Amino acid sequence: MTDAVKHILGVSAFYHDSAAALLRDSEVVAAAEEERFSRRKHDRGFPDRAIKYCLSCLDDGTPLDAVVFYENLVRSTDRVVQNAVMAAPDGYELWQDAVKALFAEKFGFARRIADVVGAKVPVFAVEHHIAHAASAFFPSPFENAAILVVDGVGEWATTSIGVGQGNAIKILKEIRYPHSLGLLYAAFTYYCGFKVNSGEYKLMGLAPFGKPRYVDVIMNNIIDVKRDGSFRLNMKYFGFLRSQTIINKNFEDLFEAGRREPESSITEREADLAASIQKVTELVMMRLAIEARRITNQEHLVLAGGVALNCVANGAIWREGIFKDIWVQPAAGDAGGALGGALTAMHGHFGVPRARTASGDRQQGSRLGPRYDADAIDRAIEQIGCVGRIVADPAERHAVVADALSRGEIVGLFSGRMEFGPRALGSRSILADARLEKGQRLINQKIKFRESWRPFAPMVLREYVADYFDFDHESPYMLFVAPVSERVRRSVPALSWDGGTLDLTAAVALPRSDIPAVTHVDGSARLQTVSCQDKTDARALLEAFHKRTGCPVLVNTSFNIRGEPIVCTPLDALVCFLNTDLDLLVLEDRILFKGEQPRDLREQKPGKAYALD
Repeated sequence: MTDAVKHILGVSAFYHDSAAALLRDSEVVAAAEEERFSRRKHDRGFPDRAIKYCLSCLDDGTPLDAVVFYENLVRSTDRVVQNAVMAAPDGYELWQDAVKALFAEKFGFARRIADVVGAKVPVFAVEHHIAHAASAFFPSPFENAAILVVDGVGEWATTSIGVGQGNAIKILKEIRYPHSLGLLYAAFTYYCGFKVNSGEYKLMGLAPFGKPRYVDVIMNNIIDVKRDGSFRLNMKYFGFLRSQTIINKNFEDLFEAGRREPESSITEREADLAASIQKVTELVMMRLAIEARRITNQEHLVLAGGVALNCVANGAIWREGIFKDIWVQPAAGDAGGALGGALTAMHGHFGVPRARTASGDRQQGSRLGPRYDADAIDRAIEQIGCVGRIVADPAERHAVVADALSRGEIVGLFSGRMEFGPRALGSRSILADARLEKGQRLINQKIKFRESWRPFAPMVLREYVADYFDFDHESPYMLFVAPVSERVRRSVPALSWDGGTLDLTAAVALPRSDIPAVTHVDGSARLQTVSCQDKTDARALLEAFHKRTGCPVLVNTSFNIRGEPIVCTPLDALVCFLNTDLDLLVLEDRILFKGEQPRDLREQKPGKAYALD
């Protein structure tokens, strides 16, 4: 290692959620998903735009020291070839797709990088689970920690337990393809009529409506789980080894019905299936966490991989008290692999030491995407033909918005750097009063254009968390589910599936607490805490709302409509504002009221079929 500052670009691509991330020594300078720029949700392509954004954060003339890809292509090719040999003569279409991905896309990575970067830069590759592990450990607040990575599949690994100490990461145990908790959860996502690699959030949200009556069927037939959390899938029930379909007829026969058609009515059966696979997932994750504690003897745990976005399971592990503290990578899925790859090279290959942190993590609130100045905002407003007000004084601006929220208005907030990861954390957020009894249905149907039963998260001032939730811990990235406190809960009739059907809209409309818009049907909530150290507009707005109403909780959901990525630019935000029932849009220090917009603009509606999400 030399004393010269190192600059490393990490890239993830060609599976889902392509992304890029830039490091300056141990500092995360920038990170963003390609979907935000391309406007294609879960964009899997080469992340040209995300890379260009990251490179724009370099000082002029500063060269890159390395580019890192988040997958070892030799080992991935080994898996693909072995899978094809095992499946032959079946699986020809699967083989064709895999060969195309490997040789037409992935093995051309170095050439594509050279085209974008415009210079000859060393290109490295790290193993997929190492990238995930690094993305969780190195930005965490811990000097030493147990590491748990759980996803669909990397090269071969689907589950890894490791340990991080200083600059080093060591994998101690792993479970290999085809035995995968991520693919198991995806199978039930597909079977219940949702989109794989996207609809898993829906399955998790649907689970509280059902009873886990299929747990024994799953445990006795589909997955064999040992006491240490290791498991094996019964491949009799899966199609992904030989076809492009994740399940097969044996799976359908086991549950005595075919797959639910997407967008059709949800019945008690789907709710019970969701509850059952969620329970199984929590059981496996709990046993893996216990095993990670046993073999590492560490007091802290970090989590990554797509399954680490299962915030219900994360909350269960936290409540069990296995570890003194837990940190989850906000971009735990494949997007985070770009960051993890860069971190692996920076700390492992180049030996740059991790920066010390007095408090908090090194993720910078995951606000690592682009921000836009007044000129860019004004150009977008002029282009669309909107009318806005400049409210330069922050206190006055926050008071205006807090007053609107207290009247039941729904606000789009566009402020500061865009978030990295699937959660909006107050930079690209839709906000509402958590006390609105019809808030959940209103935002889902009139603004998000999605199923009315899907839950929303509370954004809460950290110092008041314990007043509203059975949770007194940091949760800045919305990755832990906790019960709403009995002190603010209300009694409502139990869910009743009459003849296998239930009016989900009516069920979620029942006010289950004093903050009904963020209280799910089981009395839980997916928390985002906002600490005193947070100097964002979101924190100041929460404080203003609390001062105005006495309530320190707002609804926070991502600023987008169904089937589209979270907004990135001021133009994206304006289009979403005009095509939904949002009442108010805040673009930094510009405020736009829907009622003040030209009539032809405020009466716009998208008038299109929404992509499955």
